[in-house]
Amino acid sequence: MKTGIHISALKSTLITVLILVFNMVHSQAFFSFDSLLTKKPILKLISDAYKKYKLQIIYTQIKRDASGKPYFKNYVYHVDSTNYFYCASLVKLPCSIIALEKMNELKLDKETTMFTDSANACQHSVNKDTTSGTGYPSMANYIKRMFLISDNFAYGRGYEFLGVDYLHNRLSELGYKNMRIVHRFDGGCKGRDNLITNPISFYDKELKLLYQQPQGNPMGSYTNSIGIFKIGKAYYNTQNKKINEPKDFTAMNYVSLQNIHSILQRLVFNEFYPASQQYGITKNDQQFLVQYLTMLPRESIRPVYNKSYYDSYKKYFIYGDSKAPITDKNLKITNIVGQSYGFMVDCAYIHNEKEHVEFILSAVIYANEDEVINDGKYEYGTVALPFLAELGRQVYSYELKSK
Repeated sequence: MKTGIHISALKSTLITVLILVFNMVHSQAFFSFDSLLTKKPILKLISDAYKKYKLQIIYTQIKRDASGKPYFKNYVYHVDSTNYFYCASLVKLPCSIIALEKMNELKLDKETTMFTDSANACQHSVNKDTTSGTGYPSMANYIKRMFLISDNFAYGRGYEFLGVDYLHNRLSELGYKNMRIVHRFDGGCKGRDNLITNPISFYDKELKLLYQQPQGNPMGSYTNSIGIFKIGKAYYNTQNKKINEPKDFTAMNYVSLQNIHSILQRLVFNEFYPASQQYGITKNDQQFLVQYLTMLPRESIRPVYNKSYYDSYKKYFIYGDSKAPITDKNLKITNIVGQSYGFMVDCAYIHNEKEHVEFILSAVIYANEDEVINDGKYEYGTVALPFLAELGRQVYSYELKSK
């Protein structure tokens, strides 16, 4: 009798396991970009001409075991690290993470007052920040501004704090040897002047000096390691003169879609990586970064943003084709975006705890029909955002059905 009960229980357990395995395999094995990208006209339009739109997509399914440990399965669509796209504001994510690592090394709190000096004519000198609670700048407030509204001025100050050598040495240690971050977005610095970074000082609440960093003059050479990249058929230069030849992006910032996808994944799941591969940030730092990558501009207390920064201002997936308020409180999007020169890119950890759904989605599209760069005529609103929003909705719908 005892043996019968034991065998019966074993059979029941085995059947349960087989069902779980079948469901997991079934939900994953039948995903296909070719199928998903035919579900709506905008998806088919772009995917049929993926070369024209320089389309790349990465989708990571996330499954967890009983202890909560995540497992990842990647699907890629025309992903090619040599297919250059201008990364724009994507650089704000790695710079913010590494800035907090450096603050920890210096034993400085991220809220510490931070003054930036200027050492040449193209640099900014900054000792006030009216958007912060104290009226003074800090790395924490700069990161908030970068993540909430993609603030370029804030990025410049973070870039200067890191310095080019420190930044690229750390990127290399993390495995991102081909990444290249060599210029600000907010000033007149050109060429090598972009590599020279400002003197910076940190102060306590009584404005007593805690740490002083001298001007940075890089020792390394930061050429693009993956070749020459020229895009378009013409462009307007800084004097607003039309140049009838492709724009050369070779000396500009470079982050591949694989890079940014990996950087966000590592941030969200930092504690599950081997210790040698984790970011050198505290749990509080990690939560802070994720919080402000997820937050909508109107939810911020400091800084405060007006209604011109609508909910979907930088939530391209799912919501990007509408300026209506986001009302779903359960669906969260932790993301970083880039938009410039006709390129639009989003990298997002999309999660709904109530529905037990979580996945990472990254995609880049080039929407520049006339192939003229800097003419202000890009199809962001009519092509790029409708595509990214629908792509997000379709992957989310797939996850809901296959969870």
